[in-house]
Amino acid sequence: MVQVLFLGTHTPKLDDKGRMFLPAKFRPRLEKGLVVTRGQERCLYVYPQDEFERIAMQWQSSPTTSRAVRDYQRVFLSGASDEVPDKQGRVTIPQILRDYAGLSTECTVIGAGNRVEVWDTAAWTAYLEQTEDAFAEQSEEVVPGLM
Repeated sequence: MVQVLFLGTHTPKLDDKGRMFLPAKFRPRLEKGLVVTRGQERCLYVYPQDEFERIAMQWQSSPTTSRAVRDYQRVFLSGASDEVPDKQGRVTIPQILRDYAGLSTECTVIGAGNRVEVWDTAAWTAYLEQTEDAFAEQSEEVVPGLM
């Protein structure tokens, strides 16, 4: 399968049933199934089903003797919910994940390469305010050999 990068920023609303319209440009890659789970900085990560499975399989070779690995796997996988968007392109965000990310009505959905991130709009705005200047002023390589 050709890897599709998720890019851009979108602002869908969460309805009273916990459903959100996926951005139209993301739907083709997610229409056959996706997994929503806890992400860093209190956002949610949304992966295409096959990408999530690939990541989960890589973890099978991780050392379970490492407490940090076990802790991360438990939190990441226990919150995961596999979903299939409805015909209108809506996906339900389970209550436990809405609580984790502090989602209310106003959401910001960003493309983050191999995944989509769902943020509470106020949290996303605060995050950008804290990180944009550092991004603009970065003068050293962040990822060695890449940028």
